[in-house]
Amino acid sequence: MPSSTSPHPDPRAVEPHPERPKNVNGDVDYVPHPERSISISPARAATQKSIIALYGGSASEDDMKVYAEKAIYDDPFSYCDTRYKIAGQWYGIPKLFAKSETLATEVTSSTEHELVWKQRQKYTFAGIHASKIADSLISLKLEGKEPNEKVVYHKDMWNCKDYSHEGLGMIIKKLNG
Repeated sequence: MPSSTSPHPDPRAVEPHPERPKNVNGDVDYVPHPERSISISPARAATQKSIIALYGGSASEDDMKVYAEKAIYDDPFSYCDTRYKIAGQWYGIPKLFAKSETLATEVTSSTEHELVWKQRQKYTFAGIHASKIADSLISLKLEGKEPNEKVVYHKDMWNCKDYSHEGLGMIIKKLNG
């Protein structure tokens, strides 16, 4: 079991936290531009495809296999510290949303232990059928060697906002996770 996936007293110290993508004028830019996407290996493309399928509501066992057993998932509303808890988040997507569709992606970085992309997701809420589009920066910290590497930290930042790992915000995230 990788030691870097254990719950950590300072999540900021272990999370993937790339430089925020910027426009030429210096503004933060989370809007994906697929034509600017960098090439990635087939193994990394398969990992990305599984994660995108999870965002789309698949929650299949095969797609969940990209995560290490003690992986961490971190977004504005939840903080999960095992693959089992992460699966619960993904299994909830079809219950909350009538449809969740990935509109565009742009891979911005692929280094030895990290894969980062921008993603535009359209969520259609169940019942009311109102839709919301969110632009995200998705950062995966990876361990192992291709093609067998696993996600040990999945960070999802929405609409140009980072979020707290302290106080009430962290308590709510852990309760949701």
